Amino acid sequence: MSSRQGVLLRRPAGRPREGDIGFVEVPVPEPGPGQLVVRNTWMSLDPSMRIRMSGGSDDYLPPFAIGEPLAGWAVGTVVASRSAAFAEGDQVMHGSGWRDYALLDEAGPGPETMRPELVSDDVPARWYLGPLGWVGLTSWVGLLDVAVLEEGDRVFVSGAAGAVGGLAVQIADRLGHEVIGSAGTAEKVAHVRSLGASEAFCYKDGPVGKLLAEAAPDGIDVYFDNVGGDHLVAALDVLRPGGRVALCGAVSTYDTAGAVPGPPNLFNAVARGLTLRGFMARMYPHRLGEFRERMREWLAEGSIVYPETVHHGLDAAPAAFADLLAGGNVGKVLVEL
Repeated sequence: MSSRQGVLLRRPAGRPREGDIGFVEVPVPEPGPGQLVVRNTWMSLDPSMRIRMSGGSDDYLPPFAIGEPLAGWAVGTVVASRSAAFAEGDQVMHGSGWRDYALLDEAGPGPETMRPELVSDDVPARWYLGPLGWVGLTSWVGLLDVAVLEEGDRVFVSGAAGAVGGLAVQIADRLGHEVIGSAGTAEKVAHVRSLGASEAFCYKDGPVGKLLAEAAPDGIDVYFDNVGGDHLVAALDVLRPGGRVALCGAVSTYDTAGAVPGPPNLFNAVARGLTLRGFMARMYPHRLGEFRERMREWLAEGSIVYPETVHHGLDAAPAAFADLLAGGNVGKVLVEL
């Protein structure tokens, strides 16, 4: 029996295109001591994969090597195990997506956050790739631990129709904050409003600085940054004294070749006593338990919604990934395998 897996054939120049990613067939592996084999059922597509395709620094995530299998979060069913911690039939989340079958070490590669994890069968397993996984934790800690939300804060979220942004809008709203969101189409703007944003705008309708100033004439206290670029520049102009920026991502620059210039108005951070702090969810594994408990409550009562853009089959993944980077999704992008 064989397993297909996606490999990086060349580093993308700009947005990934046909020929950058290919597929190979390999035998389904046999597990050794302490190992398990998982038949993947769902895999996640995330913008951060584009950074890894560029061969960047290990400081973020290990770069993908040419000719080697791609990776990303996935869930699936254990079909063979020589691990005391996992039995056949268990549902498992792990970091070896982009393939039909994954051979995993029970200890996992690298940090503890990369170890395979049993997932509860009382909710759909794919939720662990979204609201109950690292995506959801990103939104949670970005607001509470990085931006340190305070009573009365007005929050601006860019990329507010995406996986992380959509949850950030809802979490801030559920915690009693006024939220402003940006998105790339009128339909997405309507969606962001339905999530709880009191104001939302389409960033293609004009200069982002002007649109944000109109949406927040009295300024903002927190900026949850998924986009970077002109959105960060705009936020620096409207942040009130003592404002905070949670630097989560900069998807507007991921396809840019060469150096990306910094904000020309960065001195506003000095003049207004602003805090700009970058983060990744894997820096906060100790927050996962508390976060999941709260998110489960919200999901159970229906106060958090989580739209998904679903593609089918491994062959669909490359085009789906390019579409994600072009803003063609609402919510979480998943591939059903």
